[in-house]
Parts: sequence; structure tokens; C-alpha cells
Amino acid sequence: MIQRLHGEPLTYIKTQAVQLEGAAIDTPGEYIENRKLMHALTVTAADADIIVFTQSATADFAAYSPGQASMFPCLVIGVVTKIDAAGEKQIRWAAELLWLAGVGKIFYVSNVDRTGIQELLDYLDDGASPD
Repeated sequence: MIQRLHGEPLTYIKTQAVQLEGAAIDTPGEYIENRKLMHALTVTAADADIIVFTQSATADFAAYSPGQASMFPCLVIGVVTKIDAAGEKQIRWAAELLWLAGVGKIFYVSNVDRTGIQELLDYLDDGASPD
């Protein structure tokens, strides 16, 4: 998703370690999936202005625990990804998982056909007001 937000070609690169991509911090998915690595997220995000939780619409698991957004002292938004590859029921389920995690706003994107990317960029460029 960061590649799309930066206007770069979409190439799959598995995030192996914390990476800085411009103003964005990209963390490996394992950090959220493995409780032993959870502390790395809190340290990495200490100075972040906004946190983005992503939930694939095609995933059959919840990436985040209920209320997990409350562990961060800043705005947390959600992004449902892979909407081009999922049905309406799957997209609604992914959004529900993000609401349960405690996000303040949800965006729906496809990194393949760029649906929703501009809306997310506009929101982030406008200072990510919590409206």
C-alpha cells in the first residue's frame, strides 16, 4: 500500500524489518501477529501522528484484537485492502474487524486498480483530521 501511496509501481516485497518509506513507517505483519513482538510496535509508533491498521478483505482471520487501537496515543484509522478480490460480505466483515479494533475511520482500497487510494491520500494530506 505504501508503494501506491507514493505513486510507485506495485511490486510485492515482504517487509522483513521496520522500514522508513518517506514519512511512513512500515512494520512486518508478524509484529501484530506475534505477542512477543508487540512491544516493537509501541516503540516504533511512539512519535507517529497517525497509525493505519490494514485488514485484507480476503483474509479469514482478524489481524487485531478488540480495542487494540487504544494502545496508541494518536489517531488510528483502518484500511480494508484487496477490495477488488473480495465480495461485499468479505469487505463488510473486514471493516467490522477494524471497527472492533477501535479505529476511528475506515477506507476501502485496492492496490491493484487504485480504488480508494486517492481518498486515503487526500485524508492523510489534509492532516488526518479525526472528523
